[in-house]
Amino acid sequence: MIITVASFKGGVGKSTTALHLAAYCQQLAPSLLVDGDLNRSALDWASRGQLPFKVVDEKQGVKYARNYEHIIIDTPARPAPDDLKTIAEGCDLLILPTSPDALALGATLQMVDALHSLEANYRILLTLIPPRPSKAGSEARTAIKNAQLPLFKTGIRRLAVFQKAALEGVPVNQVKDPYANAAWDCYVKVGQEILP
Repeated sequence: MIITVASFKGGVGKSTTALHLAAYCQQLAPSLLVDGDLNRSALDWASRGQLPFKVVDEKQGVKYARNYEHIIIDTPARPAPDDLKTIAEGCDLLILPTSPDALALGATLQMVDALHSLEANYRILLTLIPPRPSKAGSEARTAIKNAQLPLFKTGIRRLAVFQKAALEGVPVNQVKDPYANAAWDCYVKVGQEILP
């Protein structure tokens, strides 16, 4: 399966999502993460530690792709219209991560509008959901549902342990932190919605 993670806005957990979905998929079958983001966040993450799957850039991805059952692709923020068409048509599922803030939601809605003419198979993933008593996550979920847009049942909590994982160069489930399991569980549930 080819899963692509894309967003019109940076800072919404795109690379974190791609990396952890690759970690989930690797548990099921050999998986490859292709870092197509010019910031090379996934490659930087991988260089600091040890990930349980291979990470390559988009040029190397062509060479390695045939050896893996699942390919997860991280993309640059705000792809151009032609790039978005290529991204949407080149994957089985396009994941659009968005935080619950108004700017991110607005960018996601712009991307959804751009995808309508492409008949893309996409789903929105709420990320960086702040803890209670904030209602930002539930309010964003309601707004997306009311707009009748495809949305993952699970959302990703805003937890500092993700930053620790990035610094250590490992998936969040390999970090020694009381919130590591809760953070990993978010992505396991998202993965189970994709590949039960």
